[in-house]
Amino acid sequence: MELERIFQLCQGGAMLGWLALVLAPLARERLVWAARGVALLLALAYLVQYFTITEMTEGGFSTLAGVTALFSKAGNVMMGWTHYLAFDLFVGSWEVEDAGRRGVPHWMVIPCLVLTLMLGPIGLLLYFTVRTVHGRISGQSAI
Repeated sequence: MELERIFQLCQGGAMLGWLALVLAPLARERLVWAARGVALLLALAYLVQYFTITEMTEGGFSTLAGVTALFSKAGNVMMGWTHYLAFDLFVGSWEVEDAGRRGVPHWMVIPCLVLTLMLGPIGLLLYFTVRTVHGRISGQSAI
């Protein structure tokens, strides 16, 4: 399968998972698990990609130049992108699940989800901030 097709399938699947998270208040537990199922399918796709599209390079993980060399091949970039899609979606599912347990209104979580999708760690940081502020206002523990 060509890389562009793999990209489109992974990207489309991830967007379905994110849609499930945005719609979570309709059936939180089921939709969180649907998103996690997509994240697990992306993890499986990552595993398959490792054995089928990885391209050997002179790169490595110990220097910036080495990491740049690793991602100088399209197959390796595809793997990296699938890695981001899977992990960010899983983090988003955790945010929605955790917010539900803590009583954080879903409308407050949606901006966190958008940032988690687009800028991973910044979305997670925002979620922890929202969770902490909401916890203090409602008298709950932030931990």
